[in-house]
Amino acid sequence: MLIDVHAHVLPKDYPADAPKCFPRMEPVDGETARVLVFGATRFTARDVFFEAERRVEAMDASGVDAEVVTPMPPLLRYDLPVADGLRLARWVNETTAALCAAAPDRLYGFGMVPMQDPELAAAELASVRDLGLYGVEIASNVRGASLGDERFLPFFAEAQRLDLPVFVHAMPTPTDRLPPSTMGTYVVGVEGALAAASLVAGGIAAKCPQLRISFSHAAGGFPLMLPRAQYFWGGSWNEGPKVPDRAVMPDDGPSPLEYARRFYYDSLVFDRRAIRYLIDLLGHDRLLVGSDFPAMPREDPAGATLRSMDLDPAVLADITWHNAFRFLGVRPPR
Repeated sequence: MLIDVHAHVLPKDYPADAPKCFPRMEPVDGETARVLVFGATRFTARDVFFEAERRVEAMDASGVDAEVVTPMPPLLRYDLPVADGLRLARWVNETTAALCAAAPDRLYGFGMVPMQDPELAAAELASVRDLGLYGVEIASNVRGASLGDERFLPFFAEAQRLDLPVFVHAMPTPTDRLPPSTMGTYVVGVEGALAAASLVAGGIAAKCPQLRISFSHAAGGFPLMLPRAQYFWGGSWNEGPKVPDRAVMPDDGPSPLEYARRFYYDSLVFDRRAIRYLIDLLGHDRLLVGSDFPAMPREDPAGATLRSMDLDPAVLADITWHNAFRFLGVRPPR
């Protein structure tokens, strides 16, 4: 069995009376595809983004048993006025729920909330759950603000209370330190690392110990930074016993690695050597399969790299499907 926990959806249409700041889906002459027009974004979306039948056909063709589907990241527009952001979130959530209802044993939907108002986002989580969605997707920053900022604690605390998992999708933020061509590569890696590190360093991981949260693309550079953070915390190499006299930033709480091993990470890192590092450092029970489909093509077949690594069958089963249901907090289907 294989569960893809990083796949995306787009609504086919938006309300005729939607505010001007809403996205549009423009038809393509003679094709089933549509073009998402949202601010500067122009993205051609094939029908597999919004048609359940096409979605299931694509899963069958690539050997995927089920998908966790989340909104396409350009929809996470936290610069919208709060009322418009809430209305957009509800429209996307309702269309995602309807798509998943057409194939409930194959599609596990996640919603979105207006994170520009953290308290409203927290209050909206109950509506996400009531729609039958399994969790919520957020971006790695909110208009440049770190997810570890204290203002977002009510949101994460409510997600923990409702037992709703959170998927953090790296959202590139323009920077003058790298050229625009790196938005989808290096900047994505930096964003993932900042999001995960901020939840540890900002205290939210400590205050929400039961929160189930996952990060796209293995949280970018975060796993490679962890040994340094571990050394600064405990003063020892190779995760050895604490050496307080050598600790640069001593702390009596859990170590950075202990916090990191509470998180989940999709293993969409494109190289078996990187996957081996993640397994060794974080544990195979923290890893999930992801593809970014249909924004990116899947491996053919899905999970080919994982299956080429000669992993213990129990380890492979955890990564390909057991961990996904643990993250979702639901019993696997029989």
